[in-house]
Formats: sequence, structure tokens, C-alpha cells
Amino acid sequence: MDASAESLILKGRHVALRPLRETDFEEWQKVRINNHEWLTKWEPLRSPGQKDPAKDKSTFEMRCRSRERERQLGTGWGFGVFVDENFVGEINLNNVIQGAFQSAHVGYWIAADQAGRGYIPESLVLLMQFAFEKVGLHRLQISIVPRNSASRRVVEKLNLRCEGLSEKYLEIAGVWEDHLRFAITAEEWIRRADELIESWIRS
Repeated sequence: MDASAESLILKGRHVALRPLRETDFEEWQKVRINNHEWLTKWEPLRSPGQKDPAKDKSTFEMRCRSRERERQLGTGWGFGVFVDENFVGEINLNNVIQGAFQSAHVGYWIAADQAGRGYIPESLVLLMQFAFEKVGLHRLQISIVPRNSASRRVVEKLNLRCEGLSEKYLEIAGVWEDHLRFAITAEEWIRRADELIESWIRS
């Protein structure tokens, strides 16, 4: 599988997913800065001394190169979400573990003015298809702070299975937060793929 940033594009009904490039900095920066409060309350704090890629172009470029290395190693796939060629958010396969586990975590975010339009559920179906049919993973997990209603609506629209609550699961904005775990396995994808693709991807 060719996983280079130039060739890897996943296309749906309304969205296109592709790895971010260093040339995307200005557009990415604008969206991140305009949505700072909307996004950062659901994200981990940066480490002391770590520069903000939304304010430092070299840090963003380093981030892009790091994502490329993850793709080459098969440990992660990061995608920008584009609507009519305009950047609106990101969706990522993180912490990919092969071997007997064959699993990954999914994370996503979208600009506030684009939320609720179905772009992230569509992106998630594209990502699931890629993860199960191209990467060959067996299980995907999405972990959501229970009060993050916008994020919960994404998995609810797709009727993903909730596995339960993990207490103090991740440190978010400096606080150890409980998370609801939603998951889908390859067996579930095989059973539901036609329905999900027809509903969210196929034109």
C-alpha cells in the first residue's frame, strides 16, 4: 500500500481525506486559531516548553513529518478533512498496534461552524473502510468525554457500540477525565459495511 502524503486520498460524498502537507499551514492555522476555545477544552495540554503548531510554522512542519514517519512505520495515519477543497478538521488513526492486537484509536475534530453537517460521521466511515480493508486492522476504539455531546453525536449517528465507561482514562485540559469507549470490530464492519457506505459515502 502506497501511504505517501501525495497519493493517499480517501474520497466520500462530501469530504475528501488526505494527509496534511507543510503547505497547508496557513489554512490549518486559521481554523485552529478561530476555534481555539471550541477545541482545546477537549484536548491534552502541551508539554512544558512544547511549541504550539498553530503559532509556529516550523512546529507544524515537524508535525507533518512526524505523521509521515508514522505512515511509513504503519503506526498511525493522520488525515485532514476537506470539503470543497477547504480544510475543516482532522481525523486520525492513532496508536496502531499490529501483531495479535491489530487495533487502533480514532480521534477527530472539526471547526465549530462545520459541526453537525455530517462531515465527521462521513469521514469516520471512510476511515473505518481504510482501516479494515486496507490496513487490515481488527478493532477501532473511539474514547469520548461523556459531556462532549458533539463528539458523542458522531458515534451515535453511526450506531457504534458502546463498551462502557473508563474512569480517569485520559488527562484532558489538565484534568483526568472519564471516557466512554465506543468500538467497532472487523466482523461488525463486514456485517455493516454496505449499510454505512450506502448511507454516508456512495453518491
